[in-house]
Amino acid sequence: MGRSRYSKSRGISRRWQVVAVVGVAVTITGVGLGVASAAEGVPTVNCPQVDVGGNVPAQARAEVDRNLALLQTQIQEANARIVSTQGQGGANFIQNAILGPLKDKRFATINRIETAIGRNAQKPNLNAEGLSGCTLNEDGGGDDTNAGGGNDNGGGNNGGGNNGGGNVPGANLGILTNSCDTSGLQAHDGFQKGDRCVSTEFGEVGAAANNPTLLITQAPTQVRRNQAFTLRISTRNLIRDRFLAAGQGGYYVESSVLQNGLVRGHFHTACRMLASTRSAPDPAPVPAFFVATEDSRGGAQPDTVTIQVPGLPQAGTAQCASWAGDGSHRIPMMERANQTPALDAVRIRVR
Repeated sequence: MGRSRYSKSRGISRRWQVVAVVGVAVTITGVGLGVASAAEGVPTVNCPQVDVGGNVPAQARAEVDRNLALLQTQIQEANARIVSTQGQGGANFIQNAILGPLKDKRFATINRIETAIGRNAQKPNLNAEGLSGCTLNEDGGGDDTNAGGGNDNGGGNNGGGNNGGGNVPGANLGILTNSCDTSGLQAHDGFQKGDRCVSTEFGEVGAAANNPTLLITQAPTQVRRNQAFTLRISTRNLIRDRFLAAGQGGYYVESSVLQNGLVRGHFHTACRMLASTRSAPDPAPVPAFFVATEDSRGGAQPDTVTIQVPGLPQAGTAQCASWAGDGSHRIPMMERANQTPALDAVRIRVR
């Protein structure tokens, strides 16, 4: 019986293992490993081994599996970008534009694996800082002088470029945390629950000129109770084709995704009654009206959508607002901190 348990543990250990191979990209297929050959003469990413080991709690296996697969996807995406950007950016391009961001992604992914296991067992130390940095294979030595060195532990030259010599981005600013690793809250599960910690990465942010904007272009100033009315909403730089149903576990589970530099998502419209116009309202009550618009339209040029509001049952002052959302319902990120997010609001008197 002891021998059987030992064999099972070894089997699990082999399953939860990602191995870096010089000159090739390693992919997970089922419980085995497959090898994708690199294009001849093109440098490929060489990342250190991330070994989760055995005894992964059953409750954590799905999340661990997703993140192990994500580590491989990140390598494949980096290799694809090396191919598509050959000859661009000068000597340090691969380090600054590909290996630097890849290190940040791997650091966050390995941290999520540690956190997932730690919710139901002793939290492992997988050495996220040491294993997040990647180098290039021998074919890439002449393309990026900062990518060499042969170190697989993420130290030395691998920390150059955008992330400040191996430090986590923003570490010198005294950040409180950059993951759920330090949170005592339960993990968010994709449903609309508070007092949870969301581990989904922010995802892609576009250039300032491509960031989404939104404007309510037409709205009544007053209506009667239960009188139907319309709002006209104009959006720019928003492809309205992504809406993961929050009631089905799609809330805060998808990273922001760009298509041709533009955010893929949708926009919301809601009307709520204000108890006072002199202080911020209570955020908890359900609005009197709410709708999400995902119509597979929208793009770089502004267009307009008409929202039909069936009426508001209560007299008083209504605040009707519209705001853009990515696939996971978050207001899309902007390149700069001083840009106005894609939202607008009007007040309507209900008699």
